[in-house]
Parts: sequence; C-alpha cells; structure tokens
Amino acid sequence: MPKQVSVTVFEFDLLSASKKAEQVDSVQYISDKAFDYLEKCCLSDEAESRFLKMKIVRGMKVLQVQNYVGVVLCPDGTQIEVLPKVAKVDDGENSQELSRLSLLNMLKSLKQFRHIQTEVASIKRQKMPLLEVFIAQFLDSVNFLVKKGIKSDYVREQDNSAYLKGKLLHSHQLKHNFINKHKFYVEYDSYLQDKPANRVIHSALNIVAGYTQISRSQKLVQELLFVFHNIPLSTNYKNDFSVIKLGRGMQHYEAPISWSKLILEGFSPQSMLDINKAYSLLFPMEAVFESFVAKYLKKHIKHPCKVTSQVQSKSLVTYDNTHYFRLMPDLIITGARSKSVVLDTKWKLIDMSKSKGSDKFGMSQADFYQMLGYGHKYLEGTGTLVLIYPKTSLFDKPFAHSFNYDSENQLRLWVTPFDISHTSKNRVNLDMLGVIDV
Repeated sequence: MPKQVSVTVFEFDLLSASKKAEQVDSVQYISDKAFDYLEKCCLSDEAESRFLKMKIVRGMKVLQVQNYVGVVLCPDGTQIEVLPKVAKVDDGENSQELSRLSLLNMLKSLKQFRHIQTEVASIKRQKMPLLEVFIAQFLDSVNFLVKKGIKSDYVREQDNSAYLKGKLLHSHQLKHNFINKHKFYVEYDSYLQDKPANRVIHSALNIVAGYTQISRSQKLVQELLFVFHNIPLSTNYKNDFSVIKLGRGMQHYEAPISWSKLILEGFSPQSMLDINKAYSLLFPMEAVFESFVAKYLKKHIKHPCKVTSQVQSKSLVTYDNTHYFRLMPDLIITGARSKSVVLDTKWKLIDMSKSKGSDKFGMSQADFYQMLGYGHKYLEGTGTLVLIYPKTSLFDKPFAHSFNYDSENQLRLWVTPFDISHTSKNRVNLDMLGVIDV
C-alpha cells in the first residue's frame, strides 16, 4: 500500500497541487498524483463527477468540493475527508471534531448506517477521521461476533476418498476409479465455517487491513484475520449477500454483515475511476439532511398527526390527460390542528442579518417558486408551508414573520432552523407554525 496522507476539508473548500496553496489559507494542498486523479474524476462523464468542480483561484488550478461529504481514497494513498460545512461557521478550533460527530449522528438516519455508535469514547478522544471510525466500529462488531461464536453450516462436498462415507457417486466411480478399486468417489456433507456470511466478513476484514492507520485497529484486524484464516474469501460478493439469511441464532451477524456490505459495495470504486482501484464513500448532504429531519419528525410527532415523506401524488401540469413534472415535497404532516402542512428541507446556510438587496438571507428564488407549486397543488392555495434549513449562529431561530404568497395571507411560508449538533435534544419547534410542538 502507498503511504497514506490524511487531508480534512469542508464542503466547498478548495484543493490544489500548486505550491502556492501552501501559503493560501483558503486552499488545501494535496499531492500531484492525488490532484491528477481527482481532476480525471471531475472531467469524467459519470454522474458522481458532481462531487468536484474545477476553478482558477489566484492563478492556481483548483478543485472545489461540492455538497458531498464522506471519504475519498486516492491511488497514491491520500485520504480526503469531507465534512459538513455547518460546523465550520460556528465551532472554530473544534469544528472538525464537532462536524464529524454531527455527521455520524445524521448518518444513523440512513438504514445502512443504523449500527453507528456515536457515544464511543475513542471517537472523541482520538478525534478519529471518518474512515477510521467506520473501520473501528466494523472491527468491534466482528469482535463481538467472534465472542458470541462463528456459525457453521453443512457444506456439500465431493471427493475421491480412501474410504467410503456419505453417498457413492457411481458414474464418477466408474470414470475415475475403474482401475483404482481402493478409492471411493463420494459426496458428503461437512460441517464447516465456509458459509456466505463468514466469507463476506473475511473479505471485508482483508480490505480494511490495508487502510487503517490506528494501532488498536491494526492489532485487532490481524487478530480477527487469524480467526477467519480457514474461511475462504468471497469470490462473488453480490451472490453471497443475496443468499444470507439472518434468522434465529444469527442476530449477532446483523451489524458485521451490514458493515461488510458497505465495505465491499459502498467503499467501492463506483463513484470514482475504477481503473485506479481507489475507494470512496460519499453522501449527498441534501439527502442526508432530509433523511435526518424526516426520521426525527416521525419519531417525535405523535398520533393523530402523521408524517409522510417523499409524497408524489401531484404533478405541475397535465397534457392530454398525462401528468408532467411530479411535485415531490420532502414531508407532509396530516391530521394537524389545521389542514395538511407541507415541509421541505434545504441544505443551505442562511444569514438572518442579510435581508436587503440581492442577499435575501441567502435563500433562493427557485426554492420559493417550488414551494408555491407545492402550496397550490397540495394545499389548494390555502395553508402552511415550511422551509427547514440547518441551524447555525447566523440562523438560530425561526423567522419572526411568514412569507406570504397573496395579499390575504392565505398561503404562508415559514422558515425555521433545524439543529444538527450531536448533543441537541430539541432540534426544531413547530408550535409557532400552528402545527404541533415537537
């Protein structure tokens, strides 16, 4: 493995291989090989090229990280960790650590990351980068599995044996042992640990062994590889995952299998150039934020109110009885004090002090047009709309007044912050909107 160099940046930060970058605070220096690799990704036709944008800044060719977070591993060993931009605004020297913890907390809202433990002391104490957090928690889950016991299964085998056991295969016996009468070509069942669940875990261990740089994880992964050394590696990940059934007595396999799936399929070259065998795990922050808000509201809003996500029952127009341009608000609350409430999440930074001229608090006219469409189609032009943005020191309370779409104030849009910090208990309050106190 090449020597690994870790670089941590925030969304929309700049990366460059120019020597000038070392003297410019706003640009993060990376190696020539890492920059060349990322530049090729940026210029590729793949959809994930949206992760980067090329620019010229102060005479330097730079790559600007877009609104994706996670980890990118370049072929030369450079690890680039991208964190949410929100903490950069508020948390000063501790911005990286707090941003990382907030992101881990949000990722728990995604089904494949529900096993993340954010209260592990080592994460805070060592200020572990994201990749090391994922690896450490995977190894801990496998270590727990080993203590509970690795499961075995009966595996059907065929062998030209020196003694008779199982079932004699007559056709093979005649073919192979017509002369060697002392041999028996048999088929039998062996009780072995060679089963799909164990194979994919062994394969995942084999991969992370080459990436972790933390001594505890390096030691633990070698111990676990020794335990799994008699189990072959998986030769077909998708096939093995498709046949795994976590039934009775297999509950302790759930977390290791989930992590293994992420490592073997998520830490894959699918979002970067696969010819370089480089790994990445990237998340669009709009989707992460939307999922986090939805999960929180569904948990805290009680009956008779109901929260529904990704509704798409309405379209913008029809043509010859055909619907065009589906309207999909992120969330709809039904059964509230009034009629339904339509909510949409936006991963943007709002500044309440910038209300004049072209600033308009940092909000987008396109977002307001979008909400107008939701209001007319889902609320029939009368009711409450809500835009939810991440909370920062520049936007720490709901707007005092609603934005009104008509002179009679029939269709009103409220704007409120949502606290993503990992320590928050009361992330949002919709009581002032006439909805429900959450």
